[in-house]
Amino acid sequence: MDHKEKHHLRLHILASLFFAVMALYLGVLYDTQITNYEYYHARSIRDITRSEPVEAARGDLTDRNGEVLVSSRPSYNLTFDASLLREDQDAGEAVLRLLELCRDQGITWEDDLPITRTAPLSYTLDALDDAAKSRFLTYLKDLDETADALGAYLLDHPALLETVDEDGERENPADDILEDEDLDTDAKRAAALLEELRSSQLTGAMLEGAGISASRLIELMRDDFSLPAEFSQLEARMVLGVQYEIRSRNLSNTDPYVLAEDIDTATISLLNDGAYAGAKITPSSVREYETTYAAHILGYLGDITADDDYKNTLRPLGYAMNDKIGRSGAEAAFEDYLRGTDGVRVVSMNEDGKVTGEYYSTEPVPGATVELTVDLDLQQAVEDALAATIQEMDRTDPNDQRGGAAVVLDIDTREVLAMASYPTYDLSTFRQPAIYAALNTDTRRPFNNRATQGHYAPGSTLKPLTAVAALEEGAIPSTTERLRCPYRWYYPNDPTRSHINCAGGDHGRLNVTEAITKSCNYFFAEMGYRLGMDTFLEYLDAFGLGRSTGIEIGDYAGTLPENPEGQDRAPWAAFGQGNQDYSPLQIANYIATLVSGGELLQPHLLKAVKSYDSAEVLAVGSTEPVSTVTISPSTLEAVKKGMLGYTQPGGSVYNAFRSCVVTAGAKTGTSQLGGDQTENGLFVCFAPYDDPEIAVAIVIEHATWGANAANAGVEILNAYFAADESGSAVTGENQLLP
Repeated sequence: MDHKEKHHLRLHILASLFFAVMALYLGVLYDTQITNYEYYHARSIRDITRSEPVEAARGDLTDRNGEVLVSSRPSYNLTFDASLLREDQDAGEAVLRLLELCRDQGITWEDDLPITRTAPLSYTLDALDDAAKSRFLTYLKDLDETADALGAYLLDHPALLETVDEDGERENPADDILEDEDLDTDAKRAAALLEELRSSQLTGAMLEGAGISASRLIELMRDDFSLPAEFSQLEARMVLGVQYEIRSRNLSNTDPYVLAEDIDTATISLLNDGAYAGAKITPSSVREYETTYAAHILGYLGDITADDDYKNTLRPLGYAMNDKIGRSGAEAAFEDYLRGTDGVRVVSMNEDGKVTGEYYSTEPVPGATVELTVDLDLQQAVEDALAATIQEMDRTDPNDQRGGAAVVLDIDTREVLAMASYPTYDLSTFRQPAIYAALNTDTRRPFNNRATQGHYAPGSTLKPLTAVAALEEGAIPSTTERLRCPYRWYYPNDPTRSHINCAGGDHGRLNVTEAITKSCNYFFAEMGYRLGMDTFLEYLDAFGLGRSTGIEIGDYAGTLPENPEGQDRAPWAAFGQGNQDYSPLQIANYIATLVSGGELLQPHLLKAVKSYDSAEVLAVGSTEPVSTVTISPSTLEAVKKGMLGYTQPGGSVYNAFRSCVVTAGAKTGTSQLGGDQTENGLFVCFAPYDDPEIAVAIVIEHATWGANAANAGVEILNAYFAADESGSAVTGENQLLP
């Protein structure tokens, strides 16, 4: 073979190799780009991108006129994500570096471990809310040494488990446990006692008494969380606060944890420039409170805890463990509307982990706007009037247990126009540790919504109901029939001479209208005797007393009177005494039911729910009657006239109503508490007299007389009707047509 032929052969071989390589390349290219495109595309995305949830803004809460009460403001959170750490990076050291930055920048981070962050270490349990305190107790029970120490301490001090129920009865589970023969060792009894320990009973003194000082607990936690030995005690305390939060909230070690909320741009710059391991900036939103009023109505958000059964209940609904959830008031009642739908953002990164781009695979959808039935101006007037009245009582007659509540209902719709509980708190500041500790230890229980959860005997405010029952059942033949009413009523044929005194003395002969105006105990005790307890209970139930009103934020169902074995307490129950109690909301609803002619409706706070863009009405509050009490026109007129007499010349509250801008009917009540306690005062009214629009109920604890609340009632009526006359009626509609 000559040189030319060899040259051609080499060219053919090279050409063949070239075409073979090209064919292989084209085959692979075809396979990756055509045949298996979806697979390789998804794999490449997984290699260079990361999906992360995007929190949707929570919906607004407004009053009935559209005035914003609570809104959401865009913000940024500092999140610690252990999955971002390299294998050679320690989580504890990364957390410490982040916390030191937060401390230097004056940023408060999430940490409910109830131990001070400065020396000497001590417990701060009073600064915890109920959920956080419960999480702490759960952690202590899971830590062997603290569980054993607490159990042994309770074995020596079983009285610490004693509680008082709603009826004031004392009970102690330790009694049964200590006598249980099946628990034949001290260790078993100690373990059983520990399980009965409630978070509300746990105190720093108890832990100290059990030999678990704050410093000792930090040492135990260092071992539990395997912290580096070189951390100082205070450095360990800082890091353990975060590690404890992650553990107690049931987050895994690789779940992102929101370390600090609403951080500023200066801190974001420092984080980006400092290459802080595990740190991630995530968009979020925070609640903005546009008013300091209506705290008990609006409510607040809280963290998800183990008690929420996150795995089975909340996670299927799309919640993350770091999410906030409505814990009280409207925030809790309308959680499903207010919570938006989170989106998903895909972030692309280079090999160094730097973000090179991002896009939404699912756009977040903000929560709906919930329009409440309350009117902010009226709410302010009601809260101010209630607070001023109680504060004046405290000034002239100091009583550190005095509190109260007031409710204003629209009679036609049973919308809650205003609802106040005193003392109250500021939603924008109450979580500050010092403020929360003061509120949490206040014996007047400012977090308790007395308007819906208060337990109050109705006193003489129940007499109009008894009058309706007596007339409708024929216990007294007619509205004009008069009954001789001396000072003292004796139970008929009772050898023990059981009797009831009338504070007004001998009233002479009274018809039912006059008996209401003069609030004659004799008259209504006799009516109760004639009706009997069973019939009287039917009327109490018909007016909605002794059962939940159905209001969205929940309420106390009340306690109906009952006869002890062999006794008839109907005469006492008929004028509001005896073993019965109701919430101010129930009492207001009973008055509204009466003056409406007998229509029992469900009090409610929901006016309307609108989509976030106001394009659609999603729900409205129900104004349909639940049931109807049969009240004849003559009965209704006689009872209303008796309540009118209260506000007219000669009536008990005439002096207060001289300044009222509208004619109204009213009734006072005094609730006896027994012992040396000053009686509670109750006041109810409705207006205008001829065509009732609103019903009001006020309760002031230890007020001595119900008449002492009359001035506050007049202020409320004037605030409502003055606004009505000025053209800013609080009952104005402000909702879209569906």
